[in-house]
Amino acid sequence: MPAVPDEPIANPGLPAHTWRPTDLDEGAAKRAERQVSLLFTLSAVCTVLFVVSYFVFNVGDNWETVGGLGASTVALGVFLGLALMLIGVGIIQWARKLMADVEIVEMRHPARSSDEDRQASVDALNLGLEESGLAKRPMIRRSLFLSVGVLLAPVVVLLRDLGPTPGQVANAEEGTGLEHTFWGTGTNIRVVRDVVGTPIRPSDLEIGDLVNGVPDGIFDLEGVELQVAKAKAAVIMVKMEPDEIKPGKGREDWSLDGIICYSKICSHVGCPISLYERTTHHVLCPCHQSTFDLADSAKVVFGPAGRPLPQLPLAIDDDGYLVAQSDFTEPVGPSYWSREK
Repeated sequence: MPAVPDEPIANPGLPAHTWRPTDLDEGAAKRAERQVSLLFTLSAVCTVLFVVSYFVFNVGDNWETVGGLGASTVALGVFLGLALMLIGVGIIQWARKLMADVEIVEMRHPARSSDEDRQASVDALNLGLEESGLAKRPMIRRSLFLSVGVLLAPVVVLLRDLGPTPGQVANAEEGTGLEHTFWGTGTNIRVVRDVVGTPIRPSDLEIGDLVNGVPDGIFDLEGVELQVAKAKAAVIMVKMEPDEIKPGKGREDWSLDGIICYSKICSHVGCPISLYERTTHHVLCPCHQSTFDLADSAKVVFGPAGRPLPQLPLAIDDDGYLVAQSDFTEPVGPSYWSREK
């Protein structure tokens, strides 16, 4: 019987190992270490410049400052891109010049983890850590931790930029912050039809009607300001038989002749709502099927939403048009971490 070879495939062998200058000359290794550390440090500087640019350049006020592009866009993109690129280049240089480059061969075995395999894996990880030189080259270690640590700052800045902060207050131009909307910028603001902007009298609505509304004056805003204001102040009004409405405590005078008004923004993740079922007075969010009973304070009857839709108190002005008595008495849309339950 022929002998069975130890290896299923003959080992073709490896060419002779070529030593790098940094393997033979400690001075070259020190120079490479300084180069890698410089790249990591420059990455940290670019990250700091990204944060500085965010506060120095106003978004929207400099559309064509740099080659037809906004200064904010260019600065944020360039500095964040350089911060990431310099970390990548530094790691590549570190691997090419300082980490061990000896070939390691591992035979394939059945997919079974034994105690010996686990110990071998730990030994291999320790060997890799040792050969990387991370422990004995503190300059690289510290500069790497610096560059990666400072890179967390853009995460905070970008999270802050996702939307208005809860603590902002309403001003004369628009309702800002998560706790205020355009409805709170004045008194007795008329409810007008979305898109066309025409005011609404109670007699304009019939039983079963649903109207998409916005506050009067919102179309004086433009661009981003208009979109932000509409995203919070948009409402739906429906008309039903007055005796079908179950007013919430303290909301007995918030509806008018069977007309009741709620925020159009779903309290789950903020999708716009307008799918109305006339016979049940239920309104459905098309995103995740949260369903609200408009006849019963817009309480959730199905789906993932955790709160009713905020209600807008209605009244009539001297000319007979529907107006809001005040802003919403609670924040619209989904939850956020500082909102009271």
